[in-house]
Amino acid sequence: MAVHRQPGTVLTDHTFSVPLDHRDPAGEHIEVYAREVVATGREHDELPWLLYLQGGPGGRSPRPVGRDSWLRRALDDYRVLLLDQRGTGRSAPANRQTLPRRGDVAAQAAYLAHFRADSIVADCELIRRQLLGEEGRWSVLGQSFGGFCSLTYLSFAPQGLREVFITGGLAGLDRDAEQVYRAAYPRVECKNRRHYERYPEDIATARAVTEHLRKREVRLPNGGLLTPAAVQSLGMLLGRGSGSHTLHYLLEDAFLRGPGGRELSDTFLADVHNHLSFASNPLYAVLHESIYGQRSVSTRGTGWSADTVRAEFPRFDADEALSSGEPVLFTGEMIYPWMFTTDPALEPLREVAHALAEREEWPDLYDVGQLGRNEVPVAAAVYHDDMYVDTAHSLETAASVRGLRTWVTDEFEHDGLHVSDGRVLDRLIRLARGEA
Repeated sequence: MAVHRQPGTVLTDHTFSVPLDHRDPAGEHIEVYAREVVATGREHDELPWLLYLQGGPGGRSPRPVGRDSWLRRALDDYRVLLLDQRGTGRSAPANRQTLPRRGDVAAQAAYLAHFRADSIVADCELIRRQLLGEEGRWSVLGQSFGGFCSLTYLSFAPQGLREVFITGGLAGLDRDAEQVYRAAYPRVECKNRRHYERYPEDIATARAVTEHLRKREVRLPNGGLLTPAAVQSLGMLLGRGSGSHTLHYLLEDAFLRGPGGRELSDTFLADVHNHLSFASNPLYAVLHESIYGQRSVSTRGTGWSADTVRAEFPRFDADEALSSGEPVLFTGEMIYPWMFTTDPALEPLREVAHALAEREEWPDLYDVGQLGRNEVPVAAAVYHDDMYVDTAHSLETAASVRGLRTWVTDEFEHDGLHVSDGRVLDRLIRLARGEA
C-alpha cells in the first residue's frame, strides 16, 4: 500500500477485490482502486470519511496535487476517498486493449452491463465495510454522473450513508434516454446562441471550417477522421464555466496559409484531437446512454437516442445551415454512432456499443418509494443553466427525495464544484447541517 506526501496532504493507495456481478459473490472478481487523501498532520485523527464519486460515466477520479479544487474545503472536515469507478483509471480498465480478452461481442456486452451505477454502488458498500466496519457510515459527494450514483446509493443502500452532497447530478428518476435528449437539444441551442453573441466572429469561422471539411479529408494526429459532425461535437465545451472562451480560442487558430493555400493548422488539429479523442475515457461513449436504461421506465433499448432525437431539431443540420446562411450549431453531451467509425480509440468497440444500445430490460437504478422515505441528509447544487443535466428534471427529482435541500444557482456552470475553490461544497455542507 503506497503512501505519498504532497503539499498539505498525505495520499494512500487502496485496492479492493469486488465481484464482477454482486449477485454472484463467489464468481469472478475484478480489482477496484481508490486513493485516500487526508490533510498533513491529521493522518491519525478519527475523521469522518467522504467518498467522492466522479462524473462520467467512464471518468476516473481526480489526480490531486495538494489541497487543490474542492479538496481545499473537504479536508478541513473529512478523510477523502477518491474512487476510480470500475472500468476507469486503475480499476480493471475496460477499453479497446482489454475488452477483447472477454471473448466475442456478446460476452463483452454482458461484461459491460455490470458497469453501471448499481454495480458501482455495490462496490462502494463493500469498500465501506472493509474500511469503516459493518456499522460505519460515510458521507458521499457525487458530481454529475456521480450524483446519479448517489441517488442509486440512497435508493438501495441508505444504511451506509451519513450525508450526501450532489453537484449537477440530480437525474430524472423516470426519464428515458429519448426524453433526456429531447430536453437537451434546446439547452444546447441556447448555449450556442450565447456563445455567438459573445464571439460573433466565430460564426464565420465555424462555417468556414465546416465547408472546408465537406470538401477535403482531414485527419487528426491520432489518425481519426475529422468530419463536420465531429467539429460540431466540440459544443461539449459550452457546458463548462470557461468553455465558451476555450472554444473561441480554439477556433481563432483554425486556419493558416500553406503551400497549397488555406488549410487547417496543426495547432487547431492538435487541440481538436485533445478535446474529441475518447482514448482516455472510452466508457463515456460506450455506456453513456445505458445510464438512463430502466425497465420500469422503458423495456426498449436506449437505441442511440441522441441520434434519433436529433432529427427533431433540424437547426443542428450543418449542411442546411451552410445552404441557408445560418450559423452552424455545435452539439453537446451527445454520443453518436459515427463516433465509433472516426475515433481510433472507439472503432474496435463499435459492435459492442451497438449491442449495448440494443440491450433491453435494464434493471432499475432508483427506488422512488425509498427516496420518498429518505432519512439521510441530502443537499444538492442545481445549476440554473446546466447544459448537461436538465434543471426541470433535477427539480422534479429533488421534490421526490424526502428532506433533500437544493441550492439553485446561476453563478456556476456544470463544473462549479471544480472551479469554485471549495465554495460550492461549503454551501452544501452548511445546507445539510442546517446552517444555511
